[in-house]
Amino acid sequence: MKTSNANYIERRSEIENYFDRTAAQAWERLTSNAPVGRIRASVRAGRDQMRSTLLGWLPQDMRGLRLLDAGCGTGALALEAMQRGAEVVAIDLSPTLVQLGRERNATLQPNGRGGSIEYRSGDMLDDALGQFDHVVAMDSVIHYDTPDIANAISRLAARTRGSVLFTIAPSSPLLSVAHTVGRFFPRSDRSPALTPVSQARLRAALVQRLGGWKEGRSQRISSGFYTSQAWEWTR
Repeated sequence: MKTSNANYIERRSEIENYFDRTAAQAWERLTSNAPVGRIRASVRAGRDQMRSTLLGWLPQDMRGLRLLDAGCGTGALALEAMQRGAEVVAIDLSPTLVQLGRERNATLQPNGRGGSIEYRSGDMLDDALGQFDHVVAMDSVIHYDTPDIANAISRLAARTRGSVLFTIAPSSPLLSVAHTVGRFFPRSDRSPALTPVSQARLRAALVQRLGGWKEGRSQRISSGFYTSQAWEWTR
């Protein structure tokens, strides 16, 4: 991807370093059924609810549809979309987490709907990924500020025929408390700081950039130390 946005590139590097080198084992455990502590259990529950929400905004039958799972992590959403028959491109900055997704995919049994997943490590904004019917970016832009989020969503939308679903870190007192508690985690377990954004400000930026697109559903998920806002934009 070619970009002149130094802030985006610097932030992307921090995120890649955390998920691929610093806390890959912690995220492998978080995204499995392994026992975790109370705080991480609330994060796991929130992420499960968010993933279910976003999948609920996609067609139940996705045969013949191409989906980009932008920032796929270990691929939980990609796997469910594939089981609906989607042709999924699952991309993440972390090769370690992408490989874990491949391994988990190998354990699934065919369900008769077809579907496939192409796992890649790299930048979710890479134009070479091609065109899609739907894009999902679950908790993939929550570390960026409003201009970078607007730029990312507009670039994804330019290659999408149907809908772009993504999440943001909403400004809230609870999120501030979660950030404070997070500082007490061992440094190796800390993720790059979330960037709470104003939905109104981001909406204005997206309206300016996404000509012909319409704002759709929006839902906030709060589960203990997990707070994230799902947002749908459609053609």
